[in-house]
Amino acid sequence: MGEVLLVILPALILAAVLWAFATALRPRDFGMSDAERYQLELAARSQAHYAAQVQAATAARARVDAVTRPSQNEQQQFQHGHQSPALPGGQLNPQLTGQLQSLVRSGKKVQAIKLLRQATHSDLLTAKSYVDRL
Repeated sequence: MGEVLLVILPALILAAVLWAFATALRPRDFGMSDAERYQLELAARSQAHYAAQVQAATAARARVDAVTRPSQNEQQQFQHGHQSPALPGGQLNPQLTGQLQSLVRSGKKVQAIKLLRQATHSDLLTAKSYVDRL
């Protein structure tokens, strides 16, 4: 019996030492760390927040466009009911041109651009470039 213990005891000690080394060297967690998990959650929340901001900005832009841009019916009524400030050749009414020139000469370019946009329903860039050429 003593001879068996002399053989088994070193084998058990060797097995225990090997198990301890294997356990110590094995990674403790195969999943994500808390920091990685937090970064992923933060990225997902940021993406959702950005999408909500884009959606809100798009809705706000649509509301502004609906208020500031006349509908097709309003444009048709304006064209049929009033004298158009633009002549058939694409030139402006001489009276409107005179008003614009007097505003520009008196240093009121912004008012001239506003007047031109209201009269012709043109966009800001077109109206500004026209007033700049006066």
